[in-house]
Amino acid sequence: MSHDHSSCCGGHGHHHGHAHDSSPADGHADLSGPPEAPILVEVTRGGMVESVHRGRACIVDSDGRVLAQWGDIESPVYPRSAVKAIQAIPLVETGAFDAYGLGDQELALACSSHNGEIRHTRLAEAWMTRLGLTVDDYECGAHLPTDPDTAHELIRQGEAPTAFHNNCSGKHAGFLTTALHKGEPTKGYVRFDHPVQQRILGVMEQMTGQDLSQAPWGVDGCAIPTIGIPLSAIAYAMARIGDPKDLPDTRAEAVTRIRRAWRAHPYLIAGKDTFDTAMMQAAGGLVLVKGGAEGVGCAVLPKLGLGIALKIDDGAPRAREVALAALIRATKALPDEMWARAGQLLNVPVTNRNGREVGVVRPAEG
Repeated sequence: MSHDHSSCCGGHGHHHGHAHDSSPADGHADLSGPPEAPILVEVTRGGMVESVHRGRACIVDSDGRVLAQWGDIESPVYPRSAVKAIQAIPLVETGAFDAYGLGDQELALACSSHNGEIRHTRLAEAWMTRLGLTVDDYECGAHLPTDPDTAHELIRQGEAPTAFHNNCSGKHAGFLTTALHKGEPTKGYVRFDHPVQQRILGVMEQMTGQDLSQAPWGVDGCAIPTIGIPLSAIAYAMARIGDPKDLPDTRAEAVTRIRRAWRAHPYLIAGKDTFDTAMMQAAGGLVLVKGGAEGVGCAVLPKLGLGIALKIDDGAPRAREVALAALIRATKALPDEMWARAGQLLNVPVTNRNGREVGVVRPAEG
């Protein structure tokens, strides 16, 4: 995976997109749009590249400088679940977290897209009980656990999944905690105009250095708003989580606590057989990662004060994971022996039905 230094730009997180001018020569608008995203990941089978994934990515420091970029990083993308650490800031900052006597495990769960394993669902259930609420107060919906073993066990027992199994149940417990603490209605907490979501929008603006009042938005899988933000600005926000030097004291303290919980509980962030958990366990706290739906990924490198943001154009998780590993490797934040130990994070085997390795998902060279 090569990167384009020629189009790097400075600035302090105030990133703006570029309009494409029409060509006056022929009177027709230029319909070509931004240049095609580079191929970041390729999938081989035998001696041939069978499929490729294009994407956009950048590495940004806590001053907002783009150190490396691949493709268009100024068009808005929906960050989806990759920014849960930012969505958790008001939980800590409002005092709600401490008021309910919550700890690092709950804070990690608030930042998670968990597998729905028993250790995730038990923690979510205990948290809701502490609030005096039930599973019926959730507005995120239910789905089968993403951990296949847990899902099969539910099916075997003839049990239906609940909202506790929703991969976002920790984040939603955080929203409800904040609403209760602030005396706001718990009903409708997922709506764009609810104070819980408006508070998060304000924090998102401040962390990304963006005016998001006119930004595109949609509804995420778990029913909350997701806001269109440039990749460069998402990476900038991640860098500031890693190095909160210019944040106000209360916010710097909140992101430091979030970072500590994220680092301490990699299993709660995702779970068994997941890239996010495996990457953080292998890295021993030197990197924090978080994936989102539709091929979005983020990483925080606290020691270097760097943030990474990535969007795979076709939304494929298999490409996001390999590309994010390659971007982390490009920062040289982790020693070579770590990559030797965890090489399968960079080159993921493609296996056939017999379990035999027949190809690989790998970073594209070029």
